[in-house]
Formats: sequence, C-alpha cells, structure tokens
Amino acid sequence: MSLQFHSIPVTPFQQNCTLLWCEDSKRAAVVDPGGDLDKICAFVHKRGLRLEKILLTHGHLDHVGGTAALSRQLQLPIEGPHRGDQFWIEQLPMQAQMFNFPPVEVFTPDRWLAQGDIVEVGDQQLEVLHCPGHTPGHVVFFHRPSQLALVGDVLFAGSIGRTDFPQGDHDTLIRSITERLWPLGDGVRFVPGHGPMSSFGQERRTNPFVADKRFG
Repeated sequence: MSLQFHSIPVTPFQQNCTLLWCEDSKRAAVVDPGGDLDKICAFVHKRGLRLEKILLTHGHLDHVGGTAALSRQLQLPIEGPHRGDQFWIEQLPMQAQMFNFPPVEVFTPDRWLAQGDIVEVGDQQLEVLHCPGHTPGHVVFFHRPSQLALVGDVLFAGSIGRTDFPQGDHDTLIRSITERLWPLGDGVRFVPGHGPMSSFGQERRTNPFVADKRFG
C-alpha cells in the first residue's frame, strides 16, 4: 500500500505519535505530536519525507503538547480534533503545569474536523470518524485501502480509554467503539494512543470491556 506509517513513543506517557506518509510523493503528516519534537523531526529527515500537516485525535496534553511549536517551526497547518475538544486545548498550560511538563502553548486548529470529513496525506485520503467518550471531541482516522485506523485513546489492545476526565462518558465511548469502529471490519488494524497495535477482530474476541460476548 502506498500509505506508510511509523509510530514514535513520545513524552513520559509514551504516547504513540505516528508519522503517515504517501510512499509515492513522500508527503507526510504527523498524528498527535505530543512532544519530543527532535525524535519526530529526526525520523522525517532520515526517511526523506516532506512534512505537510499535523493531524490531532484529541486535545489531551500528551497528544498535542508539541503541536504549537512544531506548527510554528515548520509552518504546518493543524487539522483536528473535533471542536468539542476546544476546552481541552485552551487548558493546555494548566495541563502542562499539573503533569510537570515543559510550558505548552495554546493553539487554534486551522480546521476542526467532524464525522464524515476527509483528510489528505499526499495522494492518500483518510476518513474521519467522530468517536466521543474519552473526550467529547475525539476523532479517529481511517485509511480504508490499507484497513488501518489511528484511534488515539478510544481503544487499546485489551482496554479502552479512560472516561473519568471532564466531559468523558463511559456509555458514549462504548457506543463510539461498537457503532463507529466495529462496522469498519474485523480485519482493520489499529494504532492506539498508547501500547501495541491490535485489530478490531482481536478486540471483539478478547477485550474485557467491548468483546462481543459482553453484549449478548
């Protein structure tokens, strides 16, 4: 497939920042640059990529902490998340202070995303799915040709996202997973916000929170 990806764990939270690039054009996007920008830029340089934009799944610090600095440094537009996470982005300085991160700048995305939107990486297109529950404005990026999803903190291998943050909601998260993600197919592989990759089929069989057996 001409869409390639590589994940780089960043920040003390080991958040999976993912580089996506079009193999044909070498044009790339970085998904959730939470920090450690030197690691991200080193990989871009090593692979000879041309970074064109920043994509964000949601507004939590470990996913977006490096966004403003990287955008300013390389003049990159920011796409995502859904406008429901605007309050999280506005609280970034407080989040950084709370978790002993370096100071973080507030930013305004160039494009807020919504269910059904399309984002482009080089010649490739990814579908946007609005999947609230962990945060109200969380989105997932899905590349249908390669059956790859970047799900942020909605779903993990063997677990699901926390819902005890402001405006989180457990029932909403479960619906996002079962009604928005599962219909994409069991064969879809996903990159979570933390930890190893898995597939929707594997989680439907074994995930204690969202396995099919929980729902009759």
